[in-house]
Amino acid sequence: MSYAPALTRPVLADVLVRNRSLVSDVALVGAGAALVALLAQVEVPMFPVPITGQTLGVVLVGAALGAKRGAIAMTTYMLLAVAGAPVLAGFSGGPASVLLPSFGFVLGFIPAAAIAGWFAERRWDRSLGWGFLGFIAASVVPFLVGVPYMMLILSTVFGTPVGLGGAIEMGVLPFVIGGVVKAALAAALLPLAWRGVAALDRDSE
Repeated sequence: MSYAPALTRPVLADVLVRNRSLVSDVALVGAGAALVALLAQVEVPMFPVPITGQTLGVVLVGAALGAKRGAIAMTTYMLLAVAGAPVLAGFSGGPASVLLPSFGFVLGFIPAAAIAGWFAERRWDRSLGWGFLGFIAASVVPFLVGVPYMMLILSTVFGTPVGLGGAIEMGVLPFVIGGVVKAALAAALLPLAWRGVAALDRDSE
């Protein structure tokens, strides 16, 4: 039996890889996890905290692969980190990562990629304005998972309970500007990628 899923809502990966198969999907998922691992090591100085490329990678991977493959790619990334692969920021990883206050944000990457992919499947990634709104929505998701997880770990593992206000002050507010910048960057890059694909198609005709 051939592997031929219906492409009723093709995303960028489906246009770039025309002959979709199980092998190509596995390769795309692996490439998506690798891209996030690479961008996790990128740090750009900015006020009030440096911008890392990790969340940008999550949004790009989700939008390029679609909701299902994007979520699988981020699940793969998370499992690699727990298994000990140095894929987290600072080339870190290992089973003890789950006890870090920041690990909840990694868990949040899974639904974030799915949401970015959901918007891309509805062609929002082909427009700067709609793409920005969709990617902002996707960028919020890691905080919805990460902040409660951070509060839990700080209380149970580190013995330093933090209220919701304190957790937001530590885990959300310093990253708002960076999140907006990364959503805008993703919203600018993906329409350019679509235009590039269209130009290649015209040249090949």
